[in-house]
Amino acid sequence: MNNIKEFTKGLIKENPTLVGLLGMCPTLAITTTVANAIGMGLATTFVLIGSNIVISLLKNIIPKSVKLPCYIVIIAGFVTLIEMLMKGYIPSLYKSLGTFLSLITVNCIILGRAEVFACKNKVLPSILDALGMGLGFTMALTIMASVREIFGTGSWFGIKIPHLESMTIFILPAGGFFVLGCVIAFVNRLSNKKPPENIGCSGCPSNGSCHSCGKEGGNV
Repeated sequence: MNNIKEFTKGLIKENPTLVGLLGMCPTLAITTTVANAIGMGLATTFVLIGSNIVISLLKNIIPKSVKLPCYIVIIAGFVTLIEMLMKGYIPSLYKSLGTFLSLITVNCIILGRAEVFACKNKVLPSILDALGMGLGFTMALTIMASVREIFGTGSWFGIKIPHLESMTIFILPAGGFFVLGCVIAFVNRLSNKKPPENIGCSGCPSNGSCHSCGKEGGNV
């Protein structure tokens, strides 16, 4: 049951994009087509699984003082491997993703799972964690890309949809932010998440001069 939980948490409950708001750069940049979204999602999943396996195996060997540089070297190795495979077998996708493929190396999702999970757990849970987070990331990208491609170009996966007028705004940056906000709102509604009633002001740099804090006891 614990292994199932580790796999499923990344799909909705702890989705790295729609809940954790990580990996925003590729999420907004490459989701103009479904093909690009799936390609980026699967490439990130591959790197996640590979890096989690290696980091989990080496967690007792890597010195704490240099663990972050070591993680980046491991992740960069898998990114280089997926770049070579894409360039050799899927050159069109490799060209479409461009520099965002290389930027997987510093993707907060991968570094975050390495630091929070893989370096503290055994190999099997680390694989399931990476697979769940990777598929959750891929799902979020695919949903966003589907909405943007359908309404932005009047097609889906490159297939033209008859009698559908395209709205260019959806494939522009503003459309990406709009669709992302709508999808996040839908996921929050689906999971019945509500904003907190009280938000503490103790960490605010202006709490000393804020009149609201003084009147309401530090909460707004």
